Amino acid sequence: MADDKDVVEKTIAEDLVVTKYKMAGELVNKILKLVMAKCIPDASVKAICDYGDQQLLEETSKVFKKEKELKKGIAFPTCVSVNNCICHFSPVPSEQDYILKKGDVAKVDLGAHIDGFIAVVAQTVVVGADPGQKITGRKADAILAAHYASQAALRLLKPGNETYAITDVVQKVAESFKCKPVEGMLSHQLKQFKIDCEKTIIQNPNDAQRKEHEKFELDKHEVYAMDVLISTGEGVGKETDTRVSIYKKTDETYQLKLKASRMFYTEVRAKHGNMPFNLKYFEDETKAKMGVNECVKNKLVEPFQVLFEKSSEIVAQFKFTVLLMPNGPHKITGKGLPFEPELYKSEHSITDPELKTLLCSSANPKAAKKKKKKSESNTAEPQPMEVEAAA
Repeated sequence: MADDKDVVEKTIAEDLVVTKYKMAGELVNKILKLVMAKCIPDASVKAICDYGDQQLLEETSKVFKKEKELKKGIAFPTCVSVNNCICHFSPVPSEQDYILKKGDVAKVDLGAHIDGFIAVVAQTVVVGADPGQKITGRKADAILAAHYASQAALRLLKPGNETYAITDVVQKVAESFKCKPVEGMLSHQLKQFKIDCEKTIIQNPNDAQRKEHEKFELDKHEVYAMDVLISTGEGVGKETDTRVSIYKKTDETYQLKLKASRMFYTEVRAKHGNMPFNLKYFEDETKAKMGVNECVKNKLVEPFQVLFEKSSEIVAQFKFTVLLMPNGPHKITGKGLPFEPELYKSEHSITDPELKTLLCSSANPKAAKKKKKKSESNTAEPQPMEVEAAA
């Protein structure tokens, strides 16, 4: 038992931990920008995902070089999920590719870690969009809803708030744009080497999920990956024949029967630990597929399902990592790529006064104090369309 007591959980109460989170955050922001720039008409999703993963490995290899034992690398493989594909699309070489077309709505999702401290990010881009021409219709509805829902969530990510307050505000924003959050999607608390801790924020829970899913209270020095996924449809994700390529090790134990499975699992433990990985990282794809099947069957490894909405629908995503500092939420990813709401035109808008007030409040407590005098002299009602600057 003495050993357990010696292992003290490292939190952002420690400056070095904050530094590592911020470094990982800066890397993923930079890489997200590069990957989104590759999302152009006629580009291969496979090639974009490979590029993203290569960048994640290269950039993380440049930090803490002298500390040979320090683990770092990919915390979430690069995914590019297009249009009605909700999440986790990053095909292995033998599976079908997707070639981007002008007007596609692409969600880029990726993550890195330094010493197990994880920074993840996702953002939505319209492929080949002309800056001089506004994006309209249901694409604009979903993207604006996802953007404002994530901004509202950010402002509620504070110690003492309950997770269901965030669930409800995401729902309200989505409904303002006649959209729905994707049912049952979870935003997880992050800890060192753990991407899916038990404290979670659920989106659009169905009745059964609402009964089973626990309410949590947010606490200072916690870290969350806030993931907002909004659909123009019913918001119910379904699996299709698209194969899963991303998995992660669980804490279960089992004696594997097949040699291929044992070799696969040994490599997973040695190279990826508890971090999500893509089957394409293995030299022999066929053996990896054989190995993963027995591991999944016996719960040693769990899949990240590739989910789809109905083919006529659009899904938009914004995900960021936030540190719950004593003075308020500190967003470390999803920065440096300013979202420009003025490029989108929806016939819907946020009319709820409480939502408007929340969105017009600053997400940065220190900045709020500095800006107060200026805003007092401004008698015009602030528009939620201007909230990004506060983030």
